[in-house]
Amino acid sequence: MQLSIIIVNYNVKYFLEQCLCSVLKACKNIDAEILVVDNNSNDGSKEFLSPQFPLVHFTWNSVNVGFAKANNQALAQAKGNYVLFLNPDTIVPEDCFENCISFFESHPDAGALGIRMIDGTGKFLKESKRAFPSPLTSLFKLSGFTKLFPHSKIFARYHLGHLSENENHEVDVLAGAYMMIPKKVLDVTAGFDETFFMYGEDVDLSYRIQKTPADNGVNYKNYYFADSTIIHFKGESTKKGSLNYVKLFYSAMSLFVKKHYSGSRAGVFNFLIQIGIFLRAILSLIGKFIQKIGLPVLDAGIIFMSFWCIKYLWSTFIRKEVNYSPNMLIIAFPVFTVIFLMASYYSGLYDKGFKQSQLSRSTGMAALVLLSGYALLPENIRFSRGILVFGIAMAFIIMSLLRWLLLQWGILSRTEDTYRQTIVVAGEKDFNTVTELMHKAGMPEKVLGRVNDSLTSSSKALGSIHQLNHLITRYPVKEIVFCEDLLSFKEIITTIQQLPGGVRNKFHASGSSSIVGSDNKDISGEYLSVNDKYTITNPINRRNKNLLDAAVAIIFLLSFPVHLVLQKKPLRFFKNVFTVLFMQKTWIGYAAITDKLPPIKKGILTSTTLPASLNDLPVESLLLSDEWYATYYSAATDVKKIIRGYKYLGF
Repeated sequence: MQLSIIIVNYNVKYFLEQCLCSVLKACKNIDAEILVVDNNSNDGSKEFLSPQFPLVHFTWNSVNVGFAKANNQALAQAKGNYVLFLNPDTIVPEDCFENCISFFESHPDAGALGIRMIDGTGKFLKESKRAFPSPLTSLFKLSGFTKLFPHSKIFARYHLGHLSENENHEVDVLAGAYMMIPKKVLDVTAGFDETFFMYGEDVDLSYRIQKTPADNGVNYKNYYFADSTIIHFKGESTKKGSLNYVKLFYSAMSLFVKKHYSGSRAGVFNFLIQIGIFLRAILSLIGKFIQKIGLPVLDAGIIFMSFWCIKYLWSTFIRKEVNYSPNMLIIAFPVFTVIFLMASYYSGLYDKGFKQSQLSRSTGMAALVLLSGYALLPENIRFSRGILVFGIAMAFIIMSLLRWLLLQWGILSRTEDTYRQTIVVAGEKDFNTVTELMHKAGMPEKVLGRVNDSLTSSSKALGSIHQLNHLITRYPVKEIVFCEDLLSFKEIITTIQQLPGGVRNKFHASGSSSIVGSDNKDISGEYLSVNDKYTITNPINRRNKNLLDAAVAIIFLLSFPVHLVLQKKPLRFFKNVFTVLFMQKTWIGYAAITDKLPPIKKGILTSTTLPASLNDLPVESLLLSDEWYATYYSAATDVKKIIRGYKYLGF
């Protein structure tokens, strides 16, 4: 057997589906086996992948044993003359494996081979070729000199910036996302060091390969192979910038230094690593604080300050004759700030990612609420509508500037508009599959049309693949879905590198049931499948459900005399009211116990409008009711069910 492909999976089943489709195509002309080790994924990988890929050998671990140990599990079963360690979030071209094996056959000194990698946008990934870590290399990277001089042989040595990405080179470190190694070399080096749980194991193995003598007595060399290119989405669960990533990555580097360096060099390097851990941890904490808590706090300060500044300017230059009560403003401005934040929160301003339209919409809603509330105040306690209007305007400008700065610093990420024009590069069959997939998943993309291989093959096509760049500039295209029935994987990889910036790319292999993509090399990729159809998972819908629960509970409490008369079991009814008010339950929940739907709190009533104790339908019918509820959820749905099931709220 020529080749054994080893893939470790952890909660990226849709990326692995696309990866395996491309791997099977690349194995067409060679004798190969595919070994997948799953590290106890909880995303249903086993049920999803096993039936689709009967030719793949799966190993299903009951615990997450780490990347290195999982690879070694498969390595013990490998029968190929060459072994490829491949990440699950990759797409390989059809001739990739053949080209790499040919390189080994013409370079007997090659101990391992890496490859040219690009992300989902077509940008080159610098980690395709790296040098071994050293104190000086780490210092330049931590200090920012590497970014300032990206092609310097001295300052950019970490990613070997002085070496062309389009030429083959001898390098030190190969990325673990794609490492092809002769089996005879691995028999000597004994595979990955299992003390590395995640990160650093590729650096360690690259180092040991270079220390291993070849048949001619000279040590093996590691090569960067630029004659073939793969896509690496980076769809793994551990994200760069997170505290978990910082801990795992720098701990791995520290372990590598302790293992292979000694003396004062190791001491200096470990000192720099500890500084790196400290600095990255602080930056990560600051970023996390701003993303989770700090942004609303900063906004509150901006809104409050804006009202006070406008009040000062208003009373100093415009309405000098008016004396505003300090006590009134001390109460009014904080109240207005809280109302502003609440309106912004429920309009989606603090959802994941940022787009300017979110801030504009949130500010508009907050202004509407504030001005409407102000109009209802008695005349004797109103102070100035002008202060409110200009205070809101000033807050909007400063918050926009703040978010622009956070985007530049990488603390916030930009979210594209949900409604975007989409072009599908596909044959007729895959085009129908993709549009049906988007429809079933409840995606609101507006599919502009299909791009074909030639205009003569179909009059319904927007144009041919050769006109793709022209179509992107002519129409407001924000997204392209590439399907493998029209272009080969190799042609897709070549095409995305030639596209203009600002366009999102997604990919669909023929016969698969998902679409995957990624717009940023440092964050997890995104996917679309038939399982992503539940509107109840939408952050705004979840907030609205919680808000509705609390609002209904408060209304019931304020109107308690009515319910004392109408409810058959008033004590149980008010017990349920407080249970919902304290967020222990929800008014409407699922009718059946299942782990296949998005989790929600247990309900007083169920999706059938009856309490669970009164549901006597078959389990299949209850599951169908829950499926419908989760798929088409809206706050109005809960209101209708609460009204219809009012008499059962005391059960």
